[in-house]
Amino acid sequence: MISEPQLNALINASSQSSELKTIANKILANERISFEDGVYLFQYANLSYLATLANYVREKKNENYVYFNRNFHVEPTNICVYTCSFCAYSRLIKQREEGWELSIEQMMDIIKKYDEQEVTEVHITGGVIPKQDLNFYTTLFKTIKAHRPNLHVKALTPVECHYIFKKAKVNYEEGMKILKESGLDSMPGGGAEIFDKEIRDKIAGGKCSAEEWISIHEIWHNLGMQSNATMLYGHIESFENRVDHLERLRQLQDKTKGFNAFIPLKFRNGNNDMSDVPEVSIIEDLRNYAISRIYLDNFDHIKAYWAMIGRNTAQLSLNFGVDDIDGTIDDTTKIYSMAGAEEQTPKLTTQQLVDLITQVKRTPVERDTLYNIVKDYSIS
Repeated sequence: MISEPQLNALINASSQSSELKTIANKILANERISFEDGVYLFQYANLSYLATLANYVREKKNENYVYFNRNFHVEPTNICVYTCSFCAYSRLIKQREEGWELSIEQMMDIIKKYDEQEVTEVHITGGVIPKQDLNFYTTLFKTIKAHRPNLHVKALTPVECHYIFKKAKVNYEEGMKILKESGLDSMPGGGAEIFDKEIRDKIAGGKCSAEEWISIHEIWHNLGMQSNATMLYGHIESFENRVDHLERLRQLQDKTKGFNAFIPLKFRNGNNDMSDVPEVSIIEDLRNYAISRIYLDNFDHIKAYWAMIGRNTAQLSLNFGVDDIDGTIDDTTKIYSMAGAEEQTPKLTTQQLVDLITQVKRTPVERDTLYNIVKDYSIS
């Protein structure tokens, strides 16, 4: 655990600049850091400084706990009307022979495979195609709830919502109410990419805008529902772009308090139109986790997807502000592996997740999607 004396020692270290000492003093005084502070951390803070600050913040919020859940993914299709240059997962409609388009019956067959297992969440997201419209998803959610009422349905990014609402000729407010009434329990954080318009247009042109992404989450939160947030980092964005992204999320969280967790998503350059862009180092991954934890003072949880960054880096991240490593997944997602992630068969048992966490002297806690505790492994 990081103590206040340890933080004070960091503040008083002669090697630290006056700016870094000021930022550390803000953290110790429970004060919010500024946009300029966030950029300065990316530009000048060393790894040990960031680890100390981020650990102090995460342990004040979550003590020594690391959360995970029992989940699996259903990916309705990898065919997509959008052509994001960073994406190795999707295929154009004219390339549909290279992909898949699941029917409701096929998706229910996947879900029914878990009937005898103690999973708590199904995560549903994928490409965007015309025939998987608003009626398709409302029917799917109602069918899931009729089959297994207690299974939490986390589904549909704002990118998907924006498209299906536009096709159905309903506004965001109407659309979100319809999805809630059909059984949608929470929303994932995907599709945020990077909010800066110039960068977003270059890597994800045609998708919903940053303002539309934020609006859909705000409407969802105002319905009393919760969601996650993400940021795609490590490509052509600047440090200022990253902090701008964090700032917009922090402002929305101030208004709604509806975000459960923030998940930084590492750009992977395998099999996409940005393969010439080198991936950032593990050190930069850890710096990004730490600064996210420090900056997003109103987010309770920072999550690292072990399936995207690999088990070893996920373990390291637990000393850089991260307190959640996602779930069992059970090799049900291709989004990361198709882009060259370390985990080509993303599947861990509950015991493997527990071991992964205890190996770095953290306390495993199984949660549900909304962070209600299912089992605290420190209690025998």
